[in-house]
Amino acid sequence: MRLILGLCALAACGSVVSAQTQAPDSLRLSRRQAIAEALNRNAQLEIAREQTAQARARRVTAISIPDPTLSAAFDQAAGPFAFGGAAARPVAVGLNIPFPDKFRLNNRIGLADIHASESNYRLQQQTVALRTSATYDSLLVALMHRENLREALTLANDFLKRTQARYDAGTAAKLDVIQAQVGVAQARNDLIANERDLANAQASLNRTLGRVIGAPIAPTDSLDVPPPLPDSSSLERIALANRPELAILQQQQLGAHATTSLTKEFWLPDLTFAVGRDYAVPSSPLFTTGISMPLPTFFWQHAKGDIAQAQHFERELDAAYRDTRAQVAQDVRSAYANASTAMRQVVFLRDELVPAAREAYRVASTSYTLGGSSALEVLTARTALLQAQSQLADALAAANTARADLDRALGATVPLGASNR
Repeated sequence: MRLILGLCALAACGSVVSAQTQAPDSLRLSRRQAIAEALNRNAQLEIAREQTAQARARRVTAISIPDPTLSAAFDQAAGPFAFGGAAARPVAVGLNIPFPDKFRLNNRIGLADIHASESNYRLQQQTVALRTSATYDSLLVALMHRENLREALTLANDFLKRTQARYDAGTAAKLDVIQAQVGVAQARNDLIANERDLANAQASLNRTLGRVIGAPIAPTDSLDVPPPLPDSSSLERIALANRPELAILQQQQLGAHATTSLTKEFWLPDLTFAVGRDYAVPSSPLFTTGISMPLPTFFWQHAKGDIAQAQHFERELDAAYRDTRAQVAQDVRSAYANASTAMRQVVFLRDELVPAAREAYRVASTSYTLGGSSALEVLTARTALLQAQSQLADALAAANTARADLDRALGATVPLGASNR
């Protein structure tokens, strides 16, 4: 009986170990799904959300009515701690309320702070979406390179077999066989290096998605030519209306203007309300209603100090807004030029260079089989084909990333159009 139980326990342990050591399934993600998951789980966005919550809390603090104050004392005593001989024992509850317009200005400052934080959150969303798209492209291009390298290895092995056959038949030199063997070794080495690129791309995408760094990812999309770009005449207007950086500065300008107005109201009175009673002398409670305000005797200190600082900060934000508008316009033009150039390069590589390189390799390989071309010509043609395929893969990734960067530069999704210039 103990033997049977021991065998069952051993089998159960073995099944647990095998389940623990089994590799987890790959997460299948499209580009849209990857971006959606990144927007939901990325730590940078959580930071931005918490910053927005902090801004809302600061507004609540700024417009809050100060807590009442309670004071109790033993007055007119003969000594510091002579409580029993105190002739008066006043107890008072007081409330100081700032001038009402200060609440309005503090509320405006708080709302501007909240809206600026919300715009910063949108900016972080666009940044995360662009980074996710770029890392997704890096994984796709690594996979595309792997397929090209596998094809190159197949071609290298095929050429080695034909070269060995010709050498055995006495129609090829030993040097051709050695060169073919070197080609096979190079193709295998390139595949080994590609494993590192795949691992790095997956780790980068996992970090952007907020997942475990070593978790496997199986992308379901492929690298294709992005859709045509729209006409560039309206893009600058779209960017100026949607870029979060401009919205942040606009809200900061509103807050700075309210801060300047609040600073100028330093001399306005606060309202004071209090009720007190002396428990040493039985009597009715006494009420106090009044105002308290500073005397602006040294007004020039405020004019050249905190008021001047607030005014100069407003001018600084005005200059920063003008500079950011110019930077946004330049960014849009640069992103559009990059996307347009990248897409033209993709079309050229796909329709011209890669077919020409493949045809050149086919002709050289066929001619070599018939005894016309040399081994060096075949190797040169194969190298040119591999380089063209590699350039096409890199160009496809660059084009998709450039298109996503144009979305980021506009602060919105690029509208589709028939123009592609």
